Amino acid sequence: MGMFTPLFLALTALPYLSLATVVQDFNHVERCKDSLYMGTPPRGIVDVRLKKICQRYADKPRYVTLYDPHKRIPVYSAYTFKKTEGDRRVDYPWMYEPQLAEIDGNGNMLPFPNGYLHMKFEDSQAVLNDYSDVVLYERGHLNPDQHQSTPHDRAATYTLTNVVPEIREFNIGPWREYEERIRVRLNNFCRGTAYIVTGVTTRGNMIRRNNQDRVAIPEDIWSAYCCTDYDRNSPHDVRILFPSHAALAKNAKEGNSVHEMTVQELEIFLKNHMDVDQNLQIFYDNCVSPSPLPLYLQHTI
Repeated sequence: MGMFTPLFLALTALPYLSLATVVQDFNHVERCKDSLYMGTPPRGIVDVRLKKICQRYADKPRYVTLYDPHKRIPVYSAYTFKKTEGDRRVDYPWMYEPQLAEIDGNGNMLPFPNGYLHMKFEDSQAVLNDYSDVVLYERGHLNPDQHQSTPHDRAATYTLTNVVPEIREFNIGPWREYEERIRVRLNNFCRGTAYIVTGVTTRGNMIRRNNQDRVAIPEDIWSAYCCTDYDRNSPHDVRILFPSHAALAKNAKEGNSVHEMTVQELEIFLKNHMDVDQNLQIFYDNCVSPSPLPLYLQHTI
């Protein structure tokens, strides 16, 4: 028992131990698809080896992740934005996903123990040791805790299946500023539900440990949001950023500015930098909600 922290023991004693389930389809788990606009994941990603994870916590699906067990990083996480003050909490335990290693696992997303972790878990996902000796990189959330509001929603973001190695200067600088800018924008101008998909591109660079390639280092970080119920009376320079918008940045020490763009512009970039086909579509029907207005009035709002 000595290898488990008191926090780990306390969590396992709770009746709502966190759950994260590897699924064949995001629609197979009740309410898992609620994290996706129109219940539909991004279309056109062709790698059949990727794992779909319904990230569950306290018996409730919180968000979804498409995970690459060979590169040991997520391809993207998709979540709904929760209105929040944006304060950050850093005392949640880091977790891993046993089901990536065991098909017959019970679905529990577990906090890392202090002691021995079986090698088979390391085969399919990143572990804390992969990040412990790298100075340049930090664990960068794709679904960031400051875009969530409740303690349970925030705790569920602290799984290594939701993070990638980000250059420290980029993570605490341009990307954090972008996440805050989007938090304020959606807080103030999105009236309904905002759906966000944040992902990465890779070029083959890896974090190595014990002379083995362990964790892929993203080349680019990208993100897109969709909010069809927004404030039509907002200023014009805000209104043109709805119902959807996107961003792209280099995961680098320099030249790492975040460039905002349309979702379609981002998709054109990703078609040339990800393993996707020409049907790539991040949001169902390009985040165009059916309008109740006659056609001749739809472009007047």
